[in-house]
Amino acid sequence: MVLARVFFFPSLAALFCAPILFAQSVPQDLPSAADASCSEAPDEDALVSQCIAPSAPETVVNKAAAENISLPPPVATIHLHIPIGTPLRIAIDRSVRVTRPGELVHGKLVEPVYAFDQEVVPAGSVVTGEIVLVESVSGVKRALAYSNGNFSPFHKYTVTFDSLTLPDGRNLPIKTTVSPGIAEVVHLVSNPDKEKQKSAADRAKEHAKGKIQEAEDEVHDSWQKLMAPGKLHRVKEYLLEQSPYRRQYVEPGTRFVADLEAPLDFGQTQRTSGQLAEVGSAPAPDSTLNARLVAEVSSATASRGTPVTAVLTRPLYSASHQLVLPANTRLVGQVLQAQPARKMHRNGELRVIFERIETPDEAVQALAAVHPAATQTETLDGRRSSQTIVGNLEGVEVDRRSNISLDEEGGARTTDSKTRYLSTGLALLVAAAAAHPDAEHGTVDAGGDPSVRTAAGGSGFRLVGALVGLASKSTPISIALSAYGASSSVYSNFLSRGRDVVLPKDTPVEISFGAPHPAPKLP
Repeated sequence: MVLARVFFFPSLAALFCAPILFAQSVPQDLPSAADASCSEAPDEDALVSQCIAPSAPETVVNKAAAENISLPPPVATIHLHIPIGTPLRIAIDRSVRVTRPGELVHGKLVEPVYAFDQEVVPAGSVVTGEIVLVESVSGVKRALAYSNGNFSPFHKYTVTFDSLTLPDGRNLPIKTTVSPGIAEVVHLVSNPDKEKQKSAADRAKEHAKGKIQEAEDEVHDSWQKLMAPGKLHRVKEYLLEQSPYRRQYVEPGTRFVADLEAPLDFGQTQRTSGQLAEVGSAPAPDSTLNARLVAEVSSATASRGTPVTAVLTRPLYSASHQLVLPANTRLVGQVLQAQPARKMHRNGELRVIFERIETPDEAVQALAAVHPAATQTETLDGRRSSQTIVGNLEGVEVDRRSNISLDEEGGARTTDSKTRYLSTGLALLVAAAAAHPDAEHGTVDAGGDPSVRTAAGGSGFRLVGALVGLASKSTPISIALSAYGASSSVYSNFLSRGRDVVLPKDTPVEISFGAPHPAPKLP
């Protein structure tokens, strides 16, 4: 009896403890039965490893497919930021006296700034800064100014902008590098359709006018501009230009380009696969892009094949209002023709062509996010991140003083004012009249006609020369002043070196597309 009890109790203990020991001997990395997910109930003798749960995305997809439920489209998160080097185009709205550093400069943005496809800095945002440097005038420049009757030559100055206020009241501190201001900006457009509409009779009529008639028309247009609304201000500016002493101001309307030295962050946004369906596709043949030049292009230094790069400043949309090219898309091209300026006043010529579009990195990442099943290479190939195009200059914004024009094919060249013929002719007539005073005709005044003396002095030294010529009553002085004015006019208008075509960094350009290049045939 005692032996039976001894063998019974250990057997009973082993029977109850065996499941506990077996559970403790199972590896910890195997999923439990509660975590397993199988389409059918496993057999009694099935192993736990035969019922491992699938990943979370596969579970959601399989469940949606089994229950016939439509999933929401994939969403890409896009960071809205303005990178370093993005230009802010600012127009001054208040007059500023250029005397010393520290003068406050106040202006507004004339163009909006985009991040991807969203406008983050609207046009009209207020920008403030100050004049940080006023350079002294060199001795050579001062001597040349004195020789032309200008005893107060203007100083070079440097402006910086440090505050940006959005229309909603938010104030953002900024750090910028500002290029020299432009007093008057012109928008040049190449429109071949308008030129083709001109009849042969109209062109013959314009050619029959001759250069003298064109000069007279330009003088008439200048006078009409002078007598337009705001004529008192224009007369005041003209008199100040002729005055030997004048104050230097930054006039309202002066344009500055301020490049950001630090990025600006505007949070995040989300775009679905439907909204990005056409990103990276080929733009329509009649599309026009607004871009800016990354670096300066000049006919003096460029040659055929010199690379040219532009960056898209506004996103491009299709006819169905779908995004095609986001902001900061790169347009890569080259110089097709470059002719530097030469002697005898022959001006330079420049023509560029754009051949490739490169989709920005944020767009490529967004496409990869909404197409998780595709690899990055497949996404790039499917959306043509680098595609071949043909783009010509359709428009450009330049300084009016540069005298640049666009031809029908988008080529840029520097032109001369037709008034140079009239001004040079008048200078020669005044010199001839001063050399033959009225004393030769029996008049009493040995110094000649006062009006001739005044015109002779003003021909070379403006208002100061006119006053000297009138007060001197000396024929030799009148002859010397008029000879200097005539020779200076002839040299500057006909004998000097011409002007090159210079498109500075950040120049706004409009690029129109033609038919794409044919793909190369494989052997």
